[in-house]
Amino acid sequence: MPPHPGVSTRERKKHRLAMEEKLPQRGLSHWFSRVASGIANFTGRPWAFLTAIVVILVWAITGPIFGFSDTWQLVINTGTTVVTFLMVFLIQNTQNRDARAIHLKLDELLRATPNARREFMEAEEEDLDEIEREKAIVDRDDPAPPEERAHGHTVSSGPGDGQK
Repeated sequence: MPPHPGVSTRERKKHRLAMEEKLPQRGLSHWFSRVASGIANFTGRPWAFLTAIVVILVWAITGPIFGFSDTWQLVINTGTTVVTFLMVFLIQNTQNRDARAIHLKLDELLRATPNARREFMEAEEEDLDEIEREKAIVDRDDPAPPEERAHGHTVSSGPGDGQK
């Protein structure tokens, strides 16, 4: 059986050629994605966390110097609010791109797997109730769904799998 039933060799070759022609990387969206990724990578490192702790310690130590004034409190409140506000957008952008890339990779795996159920390829577009319904279908079709595995039931995969 061919790896992609119903798809001609010519169509597969045309698809491969189309995939090799990447869109030009330019514009505001590309710039924002690059900046968001860079800042997310930069702030996700351990030393960035330590820097934040040092800033908070310096702020706390300077409390007595400034008499724990309203201005002294306003500095940390304003700073954390601004940083949090901006980071929400950067993190969301990074997560959106990551989720789309994962979905693309999973879709490609579903297309390449002969017995895969392609109706699940767009599950991310469905509401939670439909996703739960489809999960129940997958679990029902599984000979040992996760809840049974948790109770010690396993599916024998052959010799040497610990089954007697």
